[in-house]
Amino acid sequence: MAFTLSGDDAIQELQPSPIPGPYWVAFSSSAAKLLKLKLKSDGYPEDETWLDLLAGNSLETQSQKFSNPIATAYSGHQFGVWAGQLGDGRAILLGDIAGQELQLKGAGKTRYSRMGDGRAVLRSSIREFLCSEAMHALGIPTSRALSVVGSKMPVLRETLETAAVCARLAPSFIRIGHFEHFASTQNIARLKELADLLMDQHYSECRNNKDPYLALFQKISERNAILVAQWQAVGFCHGVLNSDNISVLGLTIDYGPFGFLDRFQMDHICNHSDHGGRYAYHRQPQIMHWNMACLASAFILLLELDHSKEEAQKLLTNALSEFPTIFEKAWQTLFRQKLGFVNAQEEDIELIERLLQMMHDARVDFTKLFRGLADINTNAPINQIEARNDFIDRDAIDQWFSDYIARLQAELSVDADRKQRMNAVNPKYILRNHLAQVAIEKAQQQDFSEVAKLLSVLERPFDEQEQYQEYANPPPPDLEFIEVSCSS
Repeated sequence: MAFTLSGDDAIQELQPSPIPGPYWVAFSSSAAKLLKLKLKSDGYPEDETWLDLLAGNSLETQSQKFSNPIATAYSGHQFGVWAGQLGDGRAILLGDIAGQELQLKGAGKTRYSRMGDGRAVLRSSIREFLCSEAMHALGIPTSRALSVVGSKMPVLRETLETAAVCARLAPSFIRIGHFEHFASTQNIARLKELADLLMDQHYSECRNNKDPYLALFQKISERNAILVAQWQAVGFCHGVLNSDNISVLGLTIDYGPFGFLDRFQMDHICNHSDHGGRYAYHRQPQIMHWNMACLASAFILLLELDHSKEEAQKLLTNALSEFPTIFEKAWQTLFRQKLGFVNAQEEDIELIERLLQMMHDARVDFTKLFRGLADINTNAPINQIEARNDFIDRDAIDQWFSDYIARLQAELSVDADRKQRMNAVNPKYILRNHLAQVAIEKAQQQDFSEVAKLLSVLERPFDEQEQYQEYANPPPPDLEFIEVSCSS
C-alpha cells in the first residue's frame, strides 16, 4: 500500500461507516479473479461474509482481515483553479489483497469530506461499476469495479436517493493530486518517499536511471498521453479531468459524469456542470497535457535534489514537450487501426480528419459508423455503402469513400482480413447513457437483472452477440440527451 505511516497529516486511519440492510446489487466475476475469490454458480462469493466487508460493515471475511483502513489527503486543480487540500472524501482504502488495493467508495465520512456526507448513491455506483468493467473489456487501462452493495438508507442529492457502496480495485490509487499536496506544503521528505515508493512498486525501470525522478515523470506522462488517445479512439469523455482525478499509473479513475459519444460532436460536453466546456471531448488531450504540467510543478522539487532550479525546470519542460508527440503517435496509430490500415501513409491523417469533420457536421453515431466500415465491399459501387445515408453532404462523403477504398486497394487490403482486424478494435457495444439509465431505473425498483445483463454484454464489446443486437443501437430520440453531473 502506498500510504503506510500512521499519524501523518495526510493520512487518516478510520473505520468505514456501516450501512443498514446491505444487499448485492452487482458483482464482477472478472474482477474477482484478480483476488482469486471462489464464487458460487450465481457469480457471487462462496464466502458470504464478503457482503458485509464490501458494504463497509465489517473488516474481515473467513480468509481475509484488514486492520488499518485509511483515507488520504491530496490537493489539486479543479476546472483549472487551485483548490488546495482535497482528499478521499468518501473513499476508504481497506488494504492490499493479491497485489490490488481494495477501496470502498461511499463508505462514510472522512477527515477530507469537507461539506460532503461521505456517501455514494445507487445511480452513480452502478454507472461506475459498469463503466469500469466496460473500459477493461475495451482494453483501456482502468481501475476495476468488484461490486456494488446497496442499502435502503436515504441519501439526499438533487432528490432523495438510496445509498450504495462501490468496491474498487487498482494496483495503486495514487494520483497527481498526492504529489501536488506534498509539493504545496513543501514536504519534500514525503514527496520523495512517495516517488521512491512508486518506483519501487510500479516503475522499477526508473530506479536505475541516472536521473530517476525525471524518468518517473516521463513514464507517468507517457502513460497518460496514450490513455487519452485511447479514450478519443472509443469516443469516451471523462467529464472531470481535474488534476486530482488523474492516476499516476495511467489508469482511468473516478468515474463521475462520464459519457460515451452517441452522435459525434467534437465539442461534446458530457458533464452539465462543465459550463465552459473545459473537459469537452476535443479538449481532453490538451487538458491531460495541462495536468502533466501540474505534476511537473510538483516534480521540480524532486529534481532540485540533484540539479539547480534552472536545470530542473529545463529538464521538465523538455520532458513535458514530449507529451503531444506521444499522444499524436498513439492517436494516429489507433485511428489507422480503426480504418483497417496495415501500413502508415502520410495522407492517412487528412483522410481521418475529413471523416471526423463530416461525422461532426452530420452528427453521425461514432461507434456504429466505425463498426460499419468493416462491412464495406471494396469492389462494390459506392452508392451501395449504407453508411453514406447518414451524412448530409452526399457528394463529399462519396468522395471520401472513393479515397478510402483507393487507399485500401493501394495496400492490397483483403476485405475479409480487414473486417476481422477492424472488428477487433471497433467495439459494437459501449456503455451508452440510455442503456445505463434503463439498468439504473430497474435497480431502483430492486430489479438488478438488467445490471447483470448489461455487464455481460459489455464484457464482450467486440463480439457480435446476436441475441443482444438492440444493445448496439443508438439511443431513441427521447433518451438521446440524458444529463449527468458531479452531484453523485
